[in-house]
Amino acid sequence: MRVNKEIIQKKLEEDIFIKISEASDDLGVDSYVVGGYVRDLCLRRPVKKDIDVMCVGSGIELAQNFYKRIRPNITPAKINIFKRFGTAMIKFSNYNIEFVGARKESYSNDSRKPSVEEGTFLDDMLRRDFTINTLAIRLNKNYFGELIDTFGGVDDIERGIIKTPTDPDKTFSDDPLRMLRAIRFSCELNFDIDINTQNSIKKNSNRLEILSSERISDEINKILMSETPSNGFKNLEKLNLLNLILPELIDLKGVEEVEGQTHKDNFYHTLEVVDNISRNTENLWLRWAALLHDIGKAPTKKFSKKIGWTFHGHEFIGSKMVKKIFTRLSLPLNEKLNYVQKIVMMSSRPIIISEDIVTDSAVRRLIYDSGDDIDDLLTLCEADITTKNMKKSLIYQNNFKIVRQKIKDVEERDSIRNFQPPITGEIIMTYFNIKPCKEIGLIKEKIKNAILDGDIRNDYKEAHDLMVKTGKSLGLKDE
Repeated sequence: MRVNKEIIQKKLEEDIFIKISEASDDLGVDSYVVGGYVRDLCLRRPVKKDIDVMCVGSGIELAQNFYKRIRPNITPAKINIFKRFGTAMIKFSNYNIEFVGARKESYSNDSRKPSVEEGTFLDDMLRRDFTINTLAIRLNKNYFGELIDTFGGVDDIERGIIKTPTDPDKTFSDDPLRMLRAIRFSCELNFDIDINTQNSIKKNSNRLEILSSERISDEINKILMSETPSNGFKNLEKLNLLNLILPELIDLKGVEEVEGQTHKDNFYHTLEVVDNISRNTENLWLRWAALLHDIGKAPTKKFSKKIGWTFHGHEFIGSKMVKKIFTRLSLPLNEKLNYVQKIVMMSSRPIIISEDIVTDSAVRRLIYDSGDDIDDLLTLCEADITTKNMKKSLIYQNNFKIVRQKIKDVEERDSIRNFQPPITGEIIMTYFNIKPCKEIGLIKEKIKNAILDGDIRNDYKEAHDLMVKTGKSLGLKDE
């Protein structure tokens, strides 16, 4: 891809950049647009409303001068000053503009938090992670719109290369998060990682231990939300990082053979599933469910001479493993965790139904157990079709069409999704004049199963009649 400087120049003609230019010249400081905004502009990607402005001087003073110029004309406009960090943030018209003075950073070996001091333009560029992020656009009137490319970032954009502006060993040792960012950018942009950069990541992989789990999971989330997440996870595995972050996935890798019988490589199968589902959903947590749906296969893998390789109970074991993984990575331990666990636990249910004669009873139970997540569950199961046999693939896909139609028909007729049986515990206690006891639970369970099995309709009278009958069989007397 060729970087079009005319497009860049035209974008900078917007009033916001003109006013920053005026504010800079008024203070006599050099100012630049830097960071992701410039990179995405060069890549012709949709530019975000987050703009980083760096100046050789006080970022706070520049922000205040700019704010004076827009405040009378734009309402609301808000400025936040962070004196401790020497930065200021201005929000208006959906823009988030951060102003910062040029900085020089130095790191200790046991921390990724740098010591910061005022620096030159070059100092500020040297602290950046990759050449594609070292591009800067001058804003001062005499040089307005000039693209400064100190480290060959334009060439690397045009060649599709991720590499560090300085010695990669120092770059990654200083801030190990940059190793994950390299893989994430490679995945998002479909760029190759420079071979020296790859070797350095392998060499410095153990530096991940100084990072917080929150920062690691944030990058993993971004990889998962990319167009083709498998590229990111393949690089994580190749560059010795995945075993430190998600060793459970590494455990799925490889194929064993016993007496001529093999099983599929569940690691690469999982990555296929994640790519498949990413074409059909922007739901991060459904993508996590796809990534972890077979996670229980490693600990449950066994070989039987009669039936070959088995993974009995892998869904149950996998759902338990999800909580440990979420806890370790500081991912949400709330309804998001419950959702992923539920999808993993039920990941084989629709597949089983699609392979057998689809009964109304089986469909009712699937609808009841999955509730509002039924569509997401089916989306995962359809993504789970990774066979290269086109005939088999078409059969599986057609089976799921049948299942979806059956679910629609049953749901419309029986209203099973998230249903509450018409007979409550209070009704049972009143009718039999009893206090809370185990018999109440037994009756409620009997009614629920009868409705799901189609023995009675989801109807008060039929449920009440069954309540009376069941209660009497348990020795209860109607009053």
